[in-house]
Amino acid sequence: QVQLVESGGGSVQAGGSLRLSCAPPGATWRINCMGWVRQAPGKEREGVATINTGGGSTYYADSVKGRFTISQENDKNTLYLQMRSLKPEDTAMYYCAATSSYCSGSYPPDYYGMDYWGKGTLVTISS
Repeated sequence: QVQLVESGGGSVQAGGSLRLSCAPPGATWRINCMGWVRQAPGKEREGVATINTGGGSTYYADSVKGRFTISQENDKNTLYLQMRSLKPEDTAMYYCAATSSYCSGSYPPDYYGMDYWGKGTLVTISS
């Protein structure tokens, strides 16, 4: 079973930055697609970003486009989400997800039916 572990969450003021990391799964050769999903209290889950680990194609939700950047290390072992110009509405639990299925990287993570999930890391943005 592939286990994902997120880190990097915390509390910052609006306008600040955070970088989330997703620890390497046990067998990276099986992972073709990774992404970040967030859920705020009382709100629906939102697909934040997706990356095709082979070609590097990416997807961003409109709400984060231009502020967040999804990336991976060259050896594809670790996934990142660089978050800048944070807003109070970015407050949520952020989850890392992955699948061995192919993905174009053009759609939200849930579109691809992610197989593996982390337990989440909390991001709190104060105004």
